[in-house]
Amino acid sequence: MKKYKDLKIMADKSKPLFLQYYKKNKKRLAKMDTVVRQLHEEVSSQVDCLQCANCCRSLGPAIYDKDIDRIAKALRMKPSDVVATYLKIDEDGDYVFNSMPCPFLMPDNYCSIYEHRPKACREYPHTDRKKFEQIYKLTVKNTETCPIAYEVLLRLLDE
Repeated sequence: MKKYKDLKIMADKSKPLFLQYYKKNKKRLAKMDTVVRQLHEEVSSQVDCLQCANCCRSLGPAIYDKDIDRIAKALRMKPSDVVATYLKIDEDGDYVFNSMPCPFLMPDNYCSIYEHRPKACREYPHTDRKKFEQIYKLTVKNTETCPIAYEVLLRLLDE
């Protein structure tokens, strides 16, 4: 993971290239879900998220009612207690963790509620989802945080 020590700087330098690619290939991207998913699989197998955990340290995912129920069950708490203990409402009106890093991130970068983690955490960095072109710009933003997002877009430039 030393390779990604300066990920934010690397992402900032690459951002104009990523955005230029999007501008030139927007229509083509709509038909590239299979390619992007393949890149995601390839990169994910090479990047150890436990060595990184940047997302858990810095990104506050939206937490939905189903997430709250799942977390409450895992912690053997009432959903209202999960909200009171761990969550706040952000400027968009969504529940998010009341502090970062994530309250469930352990010192070894494991998640104490991994099997019950929020949907946004399960799906991050979203580089394997359908209709990837719809979240391409979000992925450009995620390159600052996630080596997988960074590498997928970098390799996409060569496609």
